[in-house]
Amino acid sequence: MTFSEFNFVAELQEGLDAMGFEKPTPIQEQAIPLILKGKDLIATAQTGTGKTAAFILPVLNQISQSKKKGVKVLIIAPTRELAIQIDQQIQGLAYFLGISSIPIYGGGDGNIWEQQRKALELGAEIVVATPGRLIALLAGGKVKFDALENLILDEADRMLDMGFSDDILTIIEHLPKERQTLLFSATMPAKIRKFSQKILKDPEEISIALGKTAKGVSQYVYHVYDGQKEALVNHILKSQDFQAVIIFCSTKDKVKSLFKTLRKQFQVEAFHADLDQVEREKIMSAFKNKSLKILVATDILSRGIDVDDIEMVINYDTPNDPEDYVHRVGRTARAEKKGKAVTFVNEKDSYKYRNIEQLIGLEIEVLPNPEEIGPGPDLAAGKSGRKANKSGGSSRKGKKGKFKSKPRSGKHANSRQNVEKKEDKRPPEKSPENKFRKRKNIKDS
Repeated sequence: MTFSEFNFVAELQEGLDAMGFEKPTPIQEQAIPLILKGKDLIATAQTGTGKTAAFILPVLNQISQSKKKGVKVLIIAPTRELAIQIDQQIQGLAYFLGISSIPIYGGGDGNIWEQQRKALELGAEIVVATPGRLIALLAGGKVKFDALENLILDEADRMLDMGFSDDILTIIEHLPKERQTLLFSATMPAKIRKFSQKILKDPEEISIALGKTAKGVSQYVYHVYDGQKEALVNHILKSQDFQAVIIFCSTKDKVKSLFKTLRKQFQVEAFHADLDQVEREKIMSAFKNKSLKILVATDILSRGIDVDDIEMVINYDTPNDPEDYVHRVGRTARAEKKGKAVTFVNEKDSYKYRNIEQLIGLEIEVLPNPEEIGPGPDLAAGKSGRKANKSGGSSRKGKKGKFKSKPRSGKHANSRQNVEKKEDKRPPEKSPENKFRKRKNIKDS
């Protein structure tokens, strides 16, 4: 199938042709015809499948044929980073149509607030907003949705996890009852399905299987104690001159702690919810242009960031949900490129690791710990067909450690007593601009 078969208006098709887009992705192929028919939709699709273009393209086509004046499309996203990214993609795809959009998000200074207010007053066909800032504008009577035709919720599962369900329902009270509503979610837990029943009318359903990581990403696991993690991160980062690495931690406190340690030796920044918008934009700009090489971040960066050529993702903490693993790993090996993903698994998180393997349908290779790090916990006990070697890694034949890790040898390889001594001495645990490169389809960058 090609994009020309959707029968978009000539200007939109001209833009797609100019950017070299020919074949739609599976989510685009299934969603676009339903949206063009005016159907409400609930779609399950992860970041990287092209879902943003799946809803942007048909609504742009609808706007180009609408005679109403005012805001016609409202897109709600969980974070300012995702709202900005969606707005940027709209601007690229709408270039040949003359359709305007504006991102509405909090965290900025008074100047940003004033710019957003003026842009709304002057008129924009599409508003991309985070829930909190949009409610503030609605309360102040700064925006009207009388002409609204489409409501789109992106990353709905994450918005509910962040506690935005009541805010979304409050926003919907200000919208026309006659509208098309589209809900996109990376996962479809019961709470999302129940929530969708409140806001959608006889929706069609699409599910693009979640769980498959990109073919170009090489995935590895280290079995470690918490006290070994910092030393292992140092070992990996020193193994080669990386140009773009993201290290994911489970909490902002861990992000801050690891950042303080790594900045003594590496060019690194911390990215978490305590930063204001100016700081976030400055850090992301430096990371995109490669003047900053390493980011330590919470899951705020696991979805909706537009950065090319990320070489490696390090999961300093095993993600709580298998789906979060897919999103984190999805930051690398994008657009059919290569990348690496390394996950640190401690004795408490082995069940999370097993759930991840079950979701992605892949047994992730276990690497032996570097000799200077020492052996980690034996997490292979009970796993069918796999035994741990003395350094906490896999005993698979023919597999060598990556990142200059060396298999243990000599007396340490065979002496149970020596291994036990090292385990007794293990470190103590610590407290807790061109967005559209030419390619054959459109995927979330």
